[in-house]
Amino acid sequence: MIDPSLLKPDTRLYLRPIWFAESPVGLDGQTARMGGGLIWFQGYEVTARHAGTIQRDRISVAQFDEWRSHLPEALALRAERLAANIADIHPPLAMRERMIRFDVPQVMGILNMTPDSFSDGGKHLNDPQAAADAGFAMSAAGAAIIDVGGESTRPNAAKVAEVDEIKRVVPVIEKLAASGVPVSIDTRKAGVMEAALNAGAAMVNDVSALQHDPRALELVAQAGCPVVLMHSPSSGDDPHLGGEYEDVVTDVFDALEARIEACGVAGIARDKIVVDPGLGFGKTLQDNLAILNRFAIYRGLGVAVLLGASRKRMIGALSNEAAADARLGGSLALAMRGIDRGAQVLRVHDVPETVQAVHVWRGLRDAALMSG
Repeated sequence: MIDPSLLKPDTRLYLRPIWFAESPVGLDGQTARMGGGLIWFQGYEVTARHAGTIQRDRISVAQFDEWRSHLPEALALRAERLAANIADIHPPLAMRERMIRFDVPQVMGILNMTPDSFSDGGKHLNDPQAAADAGFAMSAAGAAIIDVGGESTRPNAAKVAEVDEIKRVVPVIEKLAASGVPVSIDTRKAGVMEAALNAGAAMVNDVSALQHDPRALELVAQAGCPVVLMHSPSSGDDPHLGGEYEDVVTDVFDALEARIEACGVAGIARDKIVVDPGLGFGKTLQDNLAILNRFAIYRGLGVAVLLGASRKRMIGALSNEAAADARLGGSLALAMRGIDRGAQVLRVHDVPETVQAVHVWRGLRDAALMSG
């Protein structure tokens, strides 16, 4: 048990929602709601880190205020802020003419314009119209955002010159954006971000959390567009390098929290930020599973949270090394686990199947709420 009165003021404190309830009916004062969505919970796992030691405890929602009152002042304020972040309703994300709501899970469709992506490399590389048609099909199937990328970030992927990356993505973005489809550009390069935004993209998705290119942070701030900050252990050419953690879940939390703060200093509004814990980037299978099982902790960051688990290697590792194009079942299982634990955006290859799964998930939640 953690004695809150004995915690040092410089302890790092984290809250993770636990003890999930299908409905708050009959549980007055015993549940909290996650961000105005369809997820209620009855307790928090508290993690306290100090001087190389990690302590964990569990407290009920009903006990939280009393427990917090015994913390040192700085920690009491942090606990209050974390709980408020978990409960806060995130405003819709403005993507040009479209507003992306976060009270229900949203799907982001992956559209790779690369020859070497691990799952679908080369499929649309030299045919912008075919690529755009694939994007239109994903949008029609229910994808709220189409994420267009021109450089693979798989391990040991070949470098792509900025000019070549621009040539790959801009024609497709222009076609999609001209029809009103919300488009995200998946890149680490400021020049590509700028060209894509000028072509009609409405969001930047950067696996380095705007650290790879020294111009990226200022560019996104000046553009005023939404941004996805993904965690990877290296901001260099290979985002998979590094990955040595003391406690992977809270280490990733700290890294993302620092990037959110850096974005705020640069002038990026908090309500324009989405975070992604970065499954598979410099993380072992056990790291990935820990992040998924404790995914709700990231709602404490106070911004929208994205899960990118589609067709990842961990699915193969858990299912007799299934090939990338044979990982639909595993992708759906991880997606459902993610939204059960607070993921608000699912970045996926298989849009129709994921949208259907989300609709069924929501139907189950609605029915549980109505029946009590």
